[in-house]
Amino acid sequence: MIFRKRKPHKTKQTPDINSDNHADDSDQKLSNDLEQNVQKIQKSLGHSSDLIIRKIPYGPANGRMIAILFIDGLADGKVINDYIMESLMQKEEEDIDSGSQKAVSSSHIIQRLKDEDLTFGDIRDLTDFEKLYHSLLSGDAIILIDGESKGIIASVRGWRDRGVTESSIENVVRGPREAFSESLRTNTALIRRKIKDPRLWLESKQIGRVSQTDIGIMYIKGIVNEKVVGEVHARLDRIDIDAILESGYIEELIQDKTATPFPTVYNSERPDVIAAELLEGKVAILVDGTPFVLIVPAPFVSFMNAAEDYYQRTDISSFIRFLRYAGAIISLLAPSVYIAVTTFHQEMIPTNLLIGLAAQREDVPFPAFIEALLMELTFEILREAGVRMPKYIGSAVSIVGTLVIGQAAVEAGIISAAMVIVVSITAISSFVLPAYNMSIAFRLMRFPIMGLAASFGIFGIFVGCMALVLHLCSLRTFGTPYMSPLAPLVTTDNKDALFRFPHNWMFSRPRLSNDKNIRRQDHHDKEQK
Repeated sequence: MIFRKRKPHKTKQTPDINSDNHADDSDQKLSNDLEQNVQKIQKSLGHSSDLIIRKIPYGPANGRMIAILFIDGLADGKVINDYIMESLMQKEEEDIDSGSQKAVSSSHIIQRLKDEDLTFGDIRDLTDFEKLYHSLLSGDAIILIDGESKGIIASVRGWRDRGVTESSIENVVRGPREAFSESLRTNTALIRRKIKDPRLWLESKQIGRVSQTDIGIMYIKGIVNEKVVGEVHARLDRIDIDAILESGYIEELIQDKTATPFPTVYNSERPDVIAAELLEGKVAILVDGTPFVLIVPAPFVSFMNAAEDYYQRTDISSFIRFLRYAGAIISLLAPSVYIAVTTFHQEMIPTNLLIGLAAQREDVPFPAFIEALLMELTFEILREAGVRMPKYIGSAVSIVGTLVIGQAAVEAGIISAAMVIVVSITAISSFVLPAYNMSIAFRLMRFPIMGLAASFGIFGIFVGCMALVLHLCSLRTFGTPYMSPLAPLVTTDNKDALFRFPHNWMFSRPRLSNDKNIRRQDHHDKEQK
């Protein structure tokens, strides 16, 4: 999708859509004439068949007509029938039967509707077409009264969504099973179930000239760094794009502008993970229509931690986290080390193993680098094919394809058996990383380091690793060093970095992500009790 970044000195213009009258109506107030308002709405929506308009007389307004407008499929039809139309009709009959049908003054009609006739939750005033279109197309019902230049917005959103299901990506052995859905309000409710504190604030925005996608910004007042909140608002306000269809749009548009394959915005579909990040003083960005919630700032260690690390015992969690870092190193360097050792440093290999490798490579026509490159590219193609194919056959095709191609390539003498083992270990290690986007970054960096190993041996690997470390240390995520608390070294924050200390030892929040309310728990008072 093509988008433009808005320049700071320009103001955001009203979107120019195919319908010229929509651009004009967005700045106009509602008319006193009900028919004129209804005709404008119908014309703006192209007389769409899913726009439902019901008109009923309203006795207290001298029998004037009331129009109820909603979009079929977005609004809850049962709520509209039971709590709006039936309520208004029943009120009309009661007034007629009692003989007390008195005309209500124009200034009191809207107030009577809100106070007596509409017996349900969220009701808001309406004065202009811009707000009318956004509410109508968001699933709300619009109530217009003949002779009134104001209307009422009734929140009756009731479209079908996937509901709260188990996470399909961030799986755990122990821990909550619920995951976010595509409904923004459902997602905010899941977070509030975890954090029942009035300081958990939610701020809303609409981004997208055409899509007008609802965006939610959640943080805990008094814990979050206010500078980070201000920076989040500033970056979101600079976005000028036709549509936001997934949180990936937001992630790409607000991330720190540095050429890097490493992600600087964290995302998760688990409410417990987002709640834990909020409690550390971070900011969550929720996008309507996607189950993935963004978290900023997002240092490197956040992508290496999993939700289950905090549900297991300390020793088990620390061991699993150590295996995770070891797997990341293996997935990055295993092919490069094999290439360097077999090409330049044969003296590092035990004699018996060297003889076996030499025998395997006797009929192989390619150098080790070409072997590794062919196998890595083949496996990446198979992995991507397994993701895109139907889920019932995708995993079978990827596994069978890998086994068949690997065995056939060894028997044909194209590659050696040792190379198949190295590439298999590398691929399996890449799945250890809990964050998929971080796993992709390691997979991408594997290829240039392989080239350095083929050119300069172990020295090339050392230079590549040093360049990678320097690059990571130069990154920032919303003003926070990307490698914190490792670089710069913050001793108190390292209790939950490479290893996880017991919960009663982690009595302070990360110092670089918030500047106040550092203490998570008062262990001194706890010990006295």
